[in-house]
Amino acid sequence: MGRLAGKVAIVTGGARGLGAAYSKALASEGASVVIADIADASSVVAEVRGGGGSACDVPTEVSDEAAVAELVQAVHSKHGRIDILVNNAALYASLAPVAFQEIDSALWDRVMAVNVRGSFLMAKHAAPRMIERREGKIINISSGTAYKGQPTRMAHYITSKGAIIALTRALSRELGEHGICVNTLAPGLVLSDSILENQAHLEIAAEKVLASRALKRHGYPRDLLGALLFLASSDSDFVTGQTIAVDGGSINT
Repeated sequence: MGRLAGKVAIVTGGARGLGAAYSKALASEGASVVIADIADASSVVAEVRGGGGSACDVPTEVSDEAAVAELVQAVHSKHGRIDILVNNAALYASLAPVAFQEIDSALWDRVMAVNVRGSFLMAKHAAPRMIERREGKIINISSGTAYKGQPTRMAHYITSKGAIIALTRALSRELGEHGICVNTLAPGLVLSDSILENQAHLEIAAEKVLASRALKRHGYPRDLLGALLFLASSDSDFVTGQTIAVDGGSINT
């Protein structure tokens, strides 16, 4: 029996990159995983099912409140519960590095809509289902760049990830009385398939990121899974409002 046997998890942005790794890890511990993404998640679902796990995908635009409400209702109607929410959907790898004064305001708003409003909306609609059971785990995904910035010309992304840390702190206070834990997982630069397909971020940041780390190596998706499963499982039942940075010691939280 896995640590998450009988649990139901929603992973936004779970079709590829780190989200796919999160989805497969949760399923490997026994959770029924629902992948909410605008991208095609069929290959991840097939891999999970091929390994004996449970997964499905529901195409969802997380910045659209009606779509989020429909997703949560569908999951609850099918499973009767929502135990874990991983707010992973975000714009990052597809963003071209650009000086902050050259960021178009429409792009700024789009990044905030997906990266911040999406997490807020998912929590807004999933939390009531958790409150009914007086338990639940919300895991927001931020970034180590929110603590130190980066000379990578990504002010819109970095600002959005700072907001995620603040959202975690606020929600942990509001939801704690209902037995719900809200925490942040903050990866450093990780060599996911999404990053490897867009070399711009690696070319700008990789050398400086490696130099800043206590552990002098690249990070890989597998490096994040221990912390993710800790936050998703009963192992973290007395942990809330916290940020766990998994970045080889680049920052200290």
